[in-house]
Order: sequence, then C-alpha cells, then structure tokens
Amino acid sequence: MSQFAGLAPGPFAGLLLADHGASVIRVDRPSSSSIDVLWRGKRSLAINLKIPSGRDALRRIISQSDVLIDPFRPGVLERLGLGPNVFLNGPNEKLVYARITGFPREGKYKDLAGHDINYLAQSGVFSKMLPGPPDRPIFPLNLLADFAGGGIPCALGIILALLERSQSGRGQVVNTDMVSGLRYLSSSPLLHYFNPAGDRYSGPRGTNILDGGAPFYNVYPCKDGQWMSVGCNEPKFFKLFIDKFIESVPEGFQSTFGWTPTPATRQNRQEWPKLRQYLEEGFMTRTRNDWAKLFDGTDTCVMPVLTPEEARDLAGDEGGNGSPFPDVHPRVAFNGTDFNTPSFGGDYYLRPGKHTIEILREFGFSEQERSNLVQDQAIEIL
Repeated sequence: MSQFAGLAPGPFAGLLLADHGASVIRVDRPSSSSIDVLWRGKRSLAINLKIPSGRDALRRIISQSDVLIDPFRPGVLERLGLGPNVFLNGPNEKLVYARITGFPREGKYKDLAGHDINYLAQSGVFSKMLPGPPDRPIFPLNLLADFAGGGIPCALGIILALLERSQSGRGQVVNTDMVSGLRYLSSSPLLHYFNPAGDRYSGPRGTNILDGGAPFYNVYPCKDGQWMSVGCNEPKFFKLFIDKFIESVPEGFQSTFGWTPTPATRQNRQEWPKLRQYLEEGFMTRTRNDWAKLFDGTDTCVMPVLTPEEARDLAGDEGGNGSPFPDVHPRVAFNGTDFNTPSFGGDYYLRPGKHTIEILREFGFSEQERSNLVQDQAIEIL
C-alpha cells in the first residue's frame, strides 16, 4: 500500500497497518526533510509529482497497489491526475482509496486549513465534556482528532473495505474526516449529554463524575511531586479504596484533619469538597512509590502515574521486544522498535527516498526507466 507523506492521521493509519503486517510505502518529495516519527515498518519512495514522468511513475505504482492513503485537502490529487476515478474506473478497480480530511468533505469548511484543536472545537465535545478550569476547557495534546478521530477510523475503514473487496472484487473510496470521527469516538458522552440520566455529563464542566468533578475519579500529588490516579467509580471499589487509604495515612493524620470519610461519602455530594481535601492532604504524606506499593494488587482502582520512561520499560518487559507497547497480537512484532535508543533503528526519521530504487525495481521499472526518471529530475539517487 502507498501512503502520501503528511501530518499525524495519515502516517498513524499507515503505522497501524504496517504494524499488522502491511507493506507500506511512504511517498515523499525529493530533497524534502521529514519530521515523521511514525515511520516504523515503512519504506520511502521520493518522487516529484510536478514532473510528468514522476506522476506517470506514481500512477503506475498505484495501479498495482491494494491501498492508497490520501491526506490532502479535497481536489489536490484530482488536479495531479491521481484522483480515485483514474484508478477505480481504469487500471485498478480493486484499489481501496482512503482519504483523510479535517472537516467533512461536503461541509462548510471543507476547503479550509485546520488542526486538531479546530476539529475538536467543531465536534461539540470540547466545550462541555473535557476537563478544565471554569473559564476554559483543556485540550489533550492532538490525540483526539488526529489519532483517535482520524488515523484509527481510516485504518478501520481500509480493513473493512478490503474485507468487502474479498466478496465483491472491487475497491472503493473510504472517506474519513476528523470532526466526524471525533464525534463518533465521543458517542457515549454526547448521548449522555443529550439524554441526561445520572451525573456523567449533566452538570457544568468540572462538576461531573469523569471530568474532574468527583474526588474519587481524579489525580493527586504526592510528597515527592509525583502523582497517583484514583478511579474508584463503583461503590464497592470506593469502599476498598477509602478503607485502605484511611489505614495507610500516618498516625495522627485523622485527628489533625478532624474528619474521616466513610464508604457512604461517595454518594454525598455535599461532602465531596471535604473528601477532595482529605485525599489531597493524605496523598501528600507519602511518596508516589510508597502509595503504589500500598495499593499494588488491590481492587481499589488506584495506580501510580508513570513517566514515559517508566511506562516504556514496563510495557517493554511485557512485550519482550523493546517496544513501548506490549506485544498483544502475535503478528505485531513492531519490527524490533527500541525506544531506549536515540531513534528507531538508528535514525530519528526515515530519510525521504531511502528505498526509491528498491521500490521501483519491485514495481517492474527497468534500469533504463529508472535512469530516465533521474534524468528528468523526477527522482534522486541517494
């Protein structure tokens, strides 16, 4: 499959498929630099699409491919003569042509530039459901729109299109946009919001169970400046937690604080501010690792907040492959990725054009054809 170089969602969709065994070619511009860290398991073809012979060469490669990922705004590839109809109605009717845009392709903003925060703003989720102070919501990096709302739905759409192709013998266009993908990802909070039943999203931001309003679903600083996460939503888990917490605070803390919570405190919203203060001051009496040892192996839904290095080492041990992720699928080997090294396999980034000649050979380009492409400045020899 071929994936045009781009920002987060397209490369991530390609990464998901590469990690599960797909042969992925990243299409780069010659002499370009790359900040794409999501290149694991991919190869790079650098080809100049402004030159007719370069476009013809890429058209020939796409005509032999199973999948193409298009990360550009609507109309870009059509203007280059590489739109879906060129292939699906011509030399490659089995092609799955996957397109990722920020805004819906037929919507008001289809031709506008944007980034994760803008797509998040258009989803309806940002204003009411994400944590933050009373004066503004907080955005979680670019995880929600780019990766969860864009890259993952695109990869899933490709897989489903390939499954359908196994029955029909025909490819199709898979359209993904990050606003719609994010709204789909947020189905549960949106449905809760419009059909309030309980306290998940019925109140103002910061007052609900999952947005920082509940003291039993929150993060607390410890004596050493690190944090513990508490997520004991259910009464039985809260009881286990609060009983364990009360017996674990140092001697004298209870009398100094002057109040002791009970399992019933979870249900009493009037006591939530006092419970929050109790937990804030209680967690500050020990280090994170002390609390982690005390709660280790218990069903209290309490876990230490790990640093990236700690999480990497833990998951690497589970996965046995040096990856920051456990090897949860027997086919996913992550190509020996080791985040302990300064890079993936020796380089921070995949150098554009590193595999150009290799790829052209695989797709049947003769030595003379490759030489002609070099002469036309459609490709470079690295």
